[in-house]
Amino acid sequence: MHVAILEKDKCHPKKCNHECRYYCPPVRSGIPTIEFPEENEQPVITESLCIGCGICVKRCPFNAIKIITLPDELNKDVFHQYGENSFRLYFYPTLSKGHVTSILGQNGTGKTTALNILSGLTIPNFGKYDGPGDKDLVMEKFSNNLMGKYFKDLYAGKNRVILKNQYVDQIPRVTSGTIGSILKNIEENGKLDEMIQRLSLEKSLNKDVKECSGGELQKMAIAASVIQEGETYLFDETSSYLDVGERLKVAEIISSLAKEKNVMIVEHDLALMDWIAENVHIVYGTPGAFGVITEVRTSSRAINSYLAGFLREENIRIRPDEIKFESRSIHRYESGFEVTKWSALTKKLGDFSLSVAEGRIHSGEIVGCLGRNALGKTTFARLLAGEMQPDSGDIEKNIKIAYKPQYISTNFDGTCEEMLILALKEKITDTFVKAEIFHPLGIEDIMHRNVPELSGGELQRLSIALNLAIDADLYLLDEPSAHLDSSYRMEAAKILKKVMERNRKSAIVIDHDIYFIDLVSDSLIVFNGEPGMMGESHGPLSMKDGMNNFLKSVGITFRRDKTTNRPRINKVGSALDREQKSTGNYYYEE
Repeated sequence: MHVAILEKDKCHPKKCNHECRYYCPPVRSGIPTIEFPEENEQPVITESLCIGCGICVKRCPFNAIKIITLPDELNKDVFHQYGENSFRLYFYPTLSKGHVTSILGQNGTGKTTALNILSGLTIPNFGKYDGPGDKDLVMEKFSNNLMGKYFKDLYAGKNRVILKNQYVDQIPRVTSGTIGSILKNIEENGKLDEMIQRLSLEKSLNKDVKECSGGELQKMAIAASVIQEGETYLFDETSSYLDVGERLKVAEIISSLAKEKNVMIVEHDLALMDWIAENVHIVYGTPGAFGVITEVRTSSRAINSYLAGFLREENIRIRPDEIKFESRSIHRYESGFEVTKWSALTKKLGDFSLSVAEGRIHSGEIVGCLGRNALGKTTFARLLAGEMQPDSGDIEKNIKIAYKPQYISTNFDGTCEEMLILALKEKITDTFVKAEIFHPLGIEDIMHRNVPELSGGELQRLSIALNLAIDADLYLLDEPSAHLDSSYRMEAAKILKKVMERNRKSAIVIDHDIYFIDLVSDSLIVFNGEPGMMGESHGPLSMKDGMNNFLKSVGITFRRDKTTNRPRINKVGSALDREQKSTGNYYYEE
């Protein structure tokens, strides 16, 4: 079976004179596969005529057409389909009361669609896309299934579902008022005071949502979900904008909730998901085209399979390369020369003061930065980049720096290709840049998109690609994993390491994803202090010393998975957790 996908926002028929429609074999019978109705010039693919030759894909200069081959047996299990040439989701997730269930997969493969179906916002049509979904058909399909009672109660109004949306940055557009007033108006179960305390929202209650940071909006959205009374709670991405300590607090709240309710999460922080979820559904497929939800697995098996890129039970490879973790950081930089150094630095911004310890970076070295929010990590990066000047201390500045800020501007009025040409000039055609940076980050797919129209994840990928393609001595990347799904996070980590090793360059990476930091870092700078008041840095330290310093500050310990070597959070209070804390060995097992 061939699935033909034409992305209308990428198609510009007036610019290419409809070339794609004239080169497909069905034209010989007088019926072109791609039609452009005269009244609106909107392209339409006659999917039933598509033979999967791929000629139209090669002819299209805007990468607007995809031809995907699917196994015929998948047609028997279509869960939901948006249209003839639109995204389709195969199989369905299940919930288990008393356990946290998670969905793991790339963006654009149906995770949010699955949550919308479980919440009742979308009625699954089982592939019959030419009409609205039928609730009676859904209950009939699941009559002999564990999910039958779930959907029956959902449609009868007996199963109230609370859905936390992933787009917390859109909250100021749909509501107004202070955090405190908004939460008070929707409280139903008497848990408001508890949530304010557990999420440390006391100082944010009087802030208008239009003035709130992403972290404050995220914690508000989580609190708003928990203080409403429901039977099922669905959380779509809870870790965005939060530091490690805050993520763990949210995980504890969700775990407590799951003891009495149905709970499902979508999460891209694999360390957090591994700690909180007992059951995991992997979703694989082609973003924007189709997604396949697998049978449930334990969190450990699911993550190991995901990192390996191979689903043994389905005999399906979902990624060409395996993601590997090192038990010890291999010091690739030890023989390198000194790239830059700085003396002890201080900087005061209003009521906040930052103290940075003396440090230096060598060629080939990647330094990870860890610490809670509002401790000065971004300020440190801006000092090194020259965007701010320290109140005291000196920074060696006879080097070229490429800086990717935490918040990416979308002010450029043009396409991604135009932006890349302007910034990179002839280097945009460099073989290494195209093959090792642009291709794995999917930049070709967004080349002809206007920059202001990109999603958060697409904009992040573009910014990372642009940053790493520039010739520089030191690369500063502030939260490169933000808005990326777990697959692209792993790809970005691989690309970053490859660029630094090949060019013998150096990088400083600020992030809250432990997997990402563990994959890329040779050494660590750890920030401690009082958020919003005072921050101080320690390091660069060795990975062992740095991680022990950081994890001790948040009160958790990590062990290594015996199969993949990936870091795993120990249950707080477990025998291993107590043993590692007693020896001061929070991260590495000797």
